[in-house]
Amino acid sequence: MKGNKLPTATSWIDPDDAPELTDAFFAEADELRGKRLIKRGRPRLAEPKVLLSVRYSADVVAFFRATGEGWQTRMNDVLKAYVQAHKP
Repeated sequence: MKGNKLPTATSWIDPDDAPELTDAFFAEADELRGKRLIKRGRPRLAEPKVLLSVRYSADVVAFFRATGEGWQTRMNDVLKAYVQAHKP
């Protein structure tokens, strides 16, 4: 038998300390209709992005990554501008 284990911390919280459930809480809550879960949240985009696996040159990726957080969005914006400039 190994040495004594330290007691596990309890995660019990006094139910009297729970926040009050308001109308605002229920307005944002997910809803179960029959067996279907209706999730709240961001509405679907009219033109959702496409998940795609692409290989770029290392120097291109390094350039955009060096611009900091949001580099993939900036890369997308550059490609969009190219498409707009070269439309027939």
